[in-house]
Amino acid sequence: MNRAAQKAEAAQAALLAELRPGQSIELLKELHILTREGRLNQDSRRKLKQVYHLYQFIEPLLTEMAQDGHAPLLADHGAGKSYLGFILYDLFFKALGRGEIYGIEWRADLVERSRALAERLGFERMHFLDMAVADAAGAAELPERFDIVTALHACDTATDDAIAFGLQKQARAMVLVPCCQAEVAASLRQNKALALSRTPLAELWRHPIHTRELGSQITNVLRCLHLEASGYQVTVTELVGWEHSLKNELIIARHTGQKKRSAAERLAAILDEFGLRQSLGQRFGVSD
Repeated sequence: MNRAAQKAEAAQAALLAELRPGQSIELLKELHILTREGRLNQDSRRKLKQVYHLYQFIEPLLTEMAQDGHAPLLADHGAGKSYLGFILYDLFFKALGRGEIYGIEWRADLVERSRALAERLGFERMHFLDMAVADAAGAAELPERFDIVTALHACDTATDDAIAFGLQKQARAMVLVPCCQAEVAASLRQNKALALSRTPLAELWRHPIHTRELGSQITNVLRCLHLEASGYQVTVTELVGWEHSLKNELIIARHTGQKKRSAAERLAAILDEFGLRQSLGQRFGVSD
C-alpha cells in the first residue's frame, strides 16, 4: 500500500472513530457536516459533538418510551436544518421501525429542504411544518400528545413557546438548550428592577454585558421553576464543554405529575423581586 492510500485509510479510520455506530456517512454529507470527500472540518466537528452529546441524553428517554411496542412521538422545535431530527431518526427511529419525528421551523426554505432530504433518504416517518413555535400547539396537523419535546438553541422566547407546547401536549419529557435570552435583559434595563434598584444588588446589571448574562440566568431559572410547578422533575447540566459553545445550558424535564407548590411560590417571588411580573407573569403561569 502506497503512502497516499495509507494516509487516506488512516483518515477514514479517524473519522469513523468520531462517529456513532450505525451513523450514515451519506446523511452527514447531505447535511454538509461532512464534505463530499468525507472530511470533517473543525466547525462541523463542533456541531456534530453538540448533537451527539444531546443524543446521549435523548436516546435513553426514547428507549424507555418505546417499551411495550409504543411508537414514540418527538417534536423538534426551531429545527433549523434539522441536524438533530435527522440524526435521531438515523440512529434510533430507523432501526426501531416505528415512531415519528415532527420538525417545526418558521423558515419555509429550510422546511422544504428538509422535506426533500427526508424523501431522498426514505425517512418516511419524519414530518416538517412551516410555522413558528408559538403557533404549533394549535396546529391541526400535529398529534394531540407527544412523548418528547426538544428545542436545540431555539432563540429567545422560542424556548418558552416550546415549553408551552410541551405542557399543552402533555409531553413525558422535554430536552431544551436555550439560546439568546434577550427579553428579561430588556425588562431589567427598562424597569431597573425597581425593588432592588437602591441596593448593592443593582450592580449585577449596571453594565450591559452583566445585564445580558443576568437576564439569561434569570430566564432559565424561571423556566426550571415553571416546569417544576407544572409537574416535572428538572435536571440542569452542561451540553458540551464551554470551549465548544457559549450557549451551553441543558435543561431536561421529566413529567412526574407532582406539581411543586414551593417552585410556584419562588417563581412568583423572583418575578416580583426583579419587577418582571407584569411583563412575564402570564407566560410563567403567575397571575397579576
